[in-house]
Amino acid sequence: MTTRIAISDPLPGHRTAEPVRFTVDGALPHPLHIAHTASGDPVLCQRLNHQSDQRSTTFVAVLDLDGEQTLELGGPLDSGSPEAEGIRTLTPTEEDGFVRLDTGYFDLELCTGTAMGTGASKWGLRHFSAHYEGIDLLPSGNNAIGGFYGPFFTPENGLINPPEHSVVSIEAVEAGPVLHHYRLHGTIPDGLIDDLKGKSYAIDWIFTLGTPYFERRYVVDDFQTVINGRSITNKITVGDEFEGGPGELVFDRFASESGTWYRAGDPYAMKLADEVEEVIGTASGQQDRSQKFEEFRRQLGSGMESAHWDLYWRLFSAWERALPEDEITTRLAQVRRSAHVLADAPDRPWVLDTRPVDVSSVPDETIFTGPVQKSVEFSTTKDRAMIWWTGRPSGAFQIVQRKQSGWVNWGSNGENECPELPVGVPIKTAYGPFTQTWEGIADQLATPVTVTVGQ
Repeated sequence: MTTRIAISDPLPGHRTAEPVRFTVDGALPHPLHIAHTASGDPVLCQRLNHQSDQRSTTFVAVLDLDGEQTLELGGPLDSGSPEAEGIRTLTPTEEDGFVRLDTGYFDLELCTGTAMGTGASKWGLRHFSAHYEGIDLLPSGNNAIGGFYGPFFTPENGLINPPEHSVVSIEAVEAGPVLHHYRLHGTIPDGLIDDLKGKSYAIDWIFTLGTPYFERRYVVDDFQTVINGRSITNKITVGDEFEGGPGELVFDRFASESGTWYRAGDPYAMKLADEVEEVIGTASGQQDRSQKFEEFRRQLGSGMESAHWDLYWRLFSAWERALPEDEITTRLAQVRRSAHVLADAPDRPWVLDTRPVDVSSVPDETIFTGPVQKSVEFSTTKDRAMIWWTGRPSGAFQIVQRKQSGWVNWGSNGENECPELPVGVPIKTAYGPFTQTWEGIADQLATPVTVTVGQ
């Protein structure tokens, strides 16, 4: 009996290597099958083990699509066949690299982290490039795509980046030539807030052959706490970092669908930096400072603006013990009080910009947006754009494009590290030469193709 799969795109335009999942009756145990398009072109189909059972089998294929396409599912395919070539695994570059993939479009490395408390300790994607340009957006390995932070990474909780202070175990849910699916499992170290203790998380990452985007989803144990004076229930900060090196920005503009409402500047960060300088400046000659404090003082003394941002947090982290907990509490209470006043000061109005925002030209090279579901950061000198779609809008985003250090950030938080992205929503992230077409790509991320299985 012939099984036909009809695929239809509800949107106009072309899709490149679009993942198509379909389910057929019966248990088909072979990991690979071959299908053919209406014009006879072969299409590799991979069995998805975690979605198949004795009653039905689910496959995934990737298709270049213009409107409509029909597949006819054929028989099993030997894994050694030339038609079975697809995603390749490469040798990781980092010591904690779990897997490095060549998806046919991306070259990326997923790491477990080392929990040593530095930028290079983070789990997540620590190297990431697209073949069309061959430039690693994370060359140093000291930053990462995919960390999640608030409400666990907040002054109130006395804990810095969970990606830096926890090691994840990684489960290979699927690993075939068409699709790789990894699930990260981890436990967040306890901070100071009782509401946030004993929490675990799982993060799903999905990469498909030749596709210019990847998918992920964050699941965290239920929690409710207060951050920035607001009740926060099951909302997190997801952060993607990028680096171009001092004086270079990989992305120098930000835009969102239908224009961007934002407030410029980051009073909290500046007050925190002021407090760091105050601590360091008054430390000279004091004999009771810890060895860890002296280590931070040497690193931060070379220049605050060019320092890795995580050093600010580490100085005030209860986990690091660079300062006594009572001093941390006192100093950060002062920072919060001042920042709360400055954040809502009359000289920080909400601005609506229908053009892409030049973030590096505004105060503190930072903006905080209103609710956003489709967004982009892109370069005005090179045709490169990173596009995000979230299954539900995040209540705010913090966007940083800091030219002096070359650090760029996309984070789903509002002022004073308040998390805004609902837990469990899907996130799709596309990257490529999409500066002029990003809105159409974002619409495709948000709109799945229609798949119908028949005889």
